[in-house]
Amino acid sequence: MANALQQIMRQRLDRQGWSYGDVARRGGIPRSTVHHLATTDRLVRMPQPATLEGLSRGLELPLDTVRRAAAEACGIHLYPTAEDAPGTPPDPEVDLLIASVQRLSSDDRRHVAALVESLLERAPKEDPEEG
Repeated sequence: MANALQQIMRQRLDRQGWSYGDVARRGGIPRSTVHHLATTDRLVRMPQPATLEGLSRGLELPLDTVRRAAAEACGIHLYPTAEDAPGTPPDPEVDLLIASVQRLSSDDRRHVAALVESLLERAPKEDPEEG
């Protein structure tokens, strides 16, 4: 069974009559990358942001659609954040961090939580009147 990224790629290629090369040229990414993403059943890791952006351009699909399909193909579920308001572009780093934490052991999650708390405590406080 095809993964989510393969499904949207296949649908788009079939509907538009495009080849891997067509998508690669429009997206400014290598044809071999397009072929790999279209034919690999389970991605081992999330493609680089530039690759996802190129694939989005090449397939003429919203970046968020391509990014979420790629994450699902990697076995990562992306949760919407409080900042995902209409008109606000999602932050792929936040999505990837949130999704990746689930795969850690409970002990490792405690370490990550402590690190985040430490980083937040040393970060300069934002003035609510400015932001």
